[in-house]
Amino acid sequence: MEDKRLSLGLEYFQKKGWTPFPFQLDTWRDFLDGKSGLLNAPTGSGKTFALWFPAILEFIQNHPDSWQKQRNNGIQLIWVTPLRALAQDIQKAMQEVCEVIGLPWQVAVRNGDTDPKTRAAMNRRPPECLITTPETLHVLLSQKDHHHLFQTVKAVVVDEWHELVGNKRGVQMQLALEYIQAICPHTFRRWAISATIGNLEEAAKALLGAELPIHIIKAKVDKEIVLHSVFPEEIEKYPWSGHLGIRMMDQVIPVIEAGKTVLMFTNTRSQTEIWYQKILAERPDWAGWIAMHHGSLDNTVRAWVENSLHEGKLKLVVCTSSLDLGVDFRPVDRVIQVGSPKGVARFVQRAGRAGHQPGLPSEIFFVPTNSLELIEAAALRDAIEKEEMESQYPPDLPYDVLIQFLVTLAVGSGFDPDFVFQVAKRSLSFRALTREEMDWMMDFITKGGNSLGSYEDFLKVVRDEDGLFRVKNKRIAMKHRLSMGTIVSDPVLKVKLKNGAYLGTVEEHFIAKMKIGDRFFFAGRSLELVQVKDLTAITRLAEKKTKNVVSWSGARMSLSSKLADKIRQVFQDYNHGIVQSEEVRRVLPVLDLQAKLSLVPDRDTFLIETHRSEEGFHLFFYPFEGRMIHELMAALIAYRISQSFPVSFSMAMNDYGFELLSDVYVSPEEVMEEDIFSLKNIERDILHCVNESEMSRRKFREIASIAGLVFQGYPGKPTSFKHIQANASLLFQVFEQYDPENLLLKQAHKEALNQQMEQEKFVQAMRKLNGLRIAIKHPVQFTPFSFPLMVDRLSRSSISSETVEDQVVKILAQMREAD
Repeated sequence: MEDKRLSLGLEYFQKKGWTPFPFQLDTWRDFLDGKSGLLNAPTGSGKTFALWFPAILEFIQNHPDSWQKQRNNGIQLIWVTPLRALAQDIQKAMQEVCEVIGLPWQVAVRNGDTDPKTRAAMNRRPPECLITTPETLHVLLSQKDHHHLFQTVKAVVVDEWHELVGNKRGVQMQLALEYIQAICPHTFRRWAISATIGNLEEAAKALLGAELPIHIIKAKVDKEIVLHSVFPEEIEKYPWSGHLGIRMMDQVIPVIEAGKTVLMFTNTRSQTEIWYQKILAERPDWAGWIAMHHGSLDNTVRAWVENSLHEGKLKLVVCTSSLDLGVDFRPVDRVIQVGSPKGVARFVQRAGRAGHQPGLPSEIFFVPTNSLELIEAAALRDAIEKEEMESQYPPDLPYDVLIQFLVTLAVGSGFDPDFVFQVAKRSLSFRALTREEMDWMMDFITKGGNSLGSYEDFLKVVRDEDGLFRVKNKRIAMKHRLSMGTIVSDPVLKVKLKNGAYLGTVEEHFIAKMKIGDRFFFAGRSLELVQVKDLTAITRLAEKKTKNVVSWSGARMSLSSKLADKIRQVFQDYNHGIVQSEEVRRVLPVLDLQAKLSLVPDRDTFLIETHRSEEGFHLFFYPFEGRMIHELMAALIAYRISQSFPVSFSMAMNDYGFELLSDVYVSPEEVMEEDIFSLKNIERDILHCVNESEMSRRKFREIASIAGLVFQGYPGKPTSFKHIQANASLLFQVFEQYDPENLLLKQAHKEALNQQMEQEKFVQAMRKLNGLRIAIKHPVQFTPFSFPLMVDRLSRSSISSETVEDQVVKILAQMREAD
């Protein structure tokens, strides 16, 4: 019986010369048996076909005599992808299967780029398979006739679940899945595809909710990742962040030349622009063969790059995480990662872009931007071999997302609060939702809560004659449809040439610092600013080149705790005389010098160094918990020390540790006696040492946008950032003064601490430090670990006429003289 059910799928595979993997057959059987679950499979292993085929096979099984006849079947399968860029690729693969086996199904894409004519055609005759995004799925739920649209749906598949599960887009998916399950008149399945994450069980719970059993299929596919480190000609004993990179161009060019098609990943959009510019300067004969891809470039440019990659027309694409996910670029045979990826999962995801076919290895070249990053390469290698990945945790009680969802249903066919309360409670993120909180939200969207009742715009939802709650005001409904989603971006300006050609977007703060006539490098061109008008920066091509590359204010990525732990293990091995990799062998001069001057900390040791220089008295702490944690830790420790000693500090931090610099000597031994790493009163002290109110205010802007309290503007006429900021700030003040129990206000305070400061991870890190042996060292000069911290502070605070590079050269010269 089973073989008969699967025969058509097996036939297709045979025609292609393929053999299905056991995990694909397992998924087919489980789907056909009515099960829901999470498929854990590596990139390029055929995971799309694992869930596309059973949907087809089931339809054929249910219509044995008529499956080849064309008719209006309604939507059978909804395929959700987090990136629009993935949709076209998936659609082509799915449609090709239908054509080969003779199934007259239509596979269509609907997202924010779909034009009104195509949307109207889909409404009249829905495709059998709809590929969409979380946001557009909610747009469908806001339609009046969505019950009719969803009544034929047999399954929803969420692709790249690991990218969604830890954020509010994932919460949107949780709510949509529970709601569709509740309104579907038949057996409905939900599946997701995820790369490896550390907490697969919890990811499955977030997908499957409270009522479905946890079911995970793990693909046992040997997807070999071949990691090559690109070594600098000389290992500098005093490494500092970012100084290598471009200087290794001579080693990087041959790596590109030897590949057929290469993706080069950088961690920031600015680095992408810089590398593109420098490679083109080095190899002008590659003009037309190399391209750039990042989130701020014009959509048509990005689409052209993606199509050119598919067709094998490009030699190299320099990109950011905009090409991290699932797109199948088969010509790509090698990947280059510039600088530490800061996390194991991100590195594996990027490596998987190469050899994107079952059985082919993924080849990735690691280019360090300082010699200590070679240790991270060794740590990555070990984590990949042992399949140890970071965990992702779903947000807990994000009221803004639920408020948006309630209004979405009210814009559509209306809702019963008791019904939606039960729907929300079945999701993992809202399992702790109380009846009182639900009542508060209902009061908020119908009466404006305790403080907004006098303003018509906030009285969005009314109870209709049939007892259901609906949005009756057409203007409010339209504004809600335009604002749906949970991604709140920073304010941006469009960049256009004088002839009207659109290049992309840059953040408002970058253009605000410029004068008319200033030049900057963006989208692979040297541009001159001509005029700023209506949120558009009008430019012309500049004849002279410029070093002023567009910068974005996105948070600097922080080392994951998983990778940090692996680095400490490398140090532990070193202290026991074990060298496991070529990367560590190359960095031995750095580690040997660190051990000679001070100590190499490991999993059992917390190192503190003190040193006096011409600048003052330095205290260096090495928790190895990532930049974000160190930023808060530095502020907390500085605050606690200042409570016992009259002193002020300047601070610096990187992924390995932090520095406190003062003009008076502070004894680390005396400081540690004060128990400055104690967990006692930690939340109170955190609130004292950071501007929590300002952080909450910033977080509230995002929450207010998601909850529909501030309007981002109409298409082509966005509301200015200053206006949005002012509105959000005013609401924040009103709630603080007149409605202190407001759930959105509480959420802003909670998210400011938990997300921006990673409070839970921070407390865990402090607890871990309290269990380590403290080693206090007084080296006679800067050590290889302290030197990058000092340079980081120079680069952020220097107002000298000398460049940071010049200052570093001088300091190094002085240290060599001291030797």
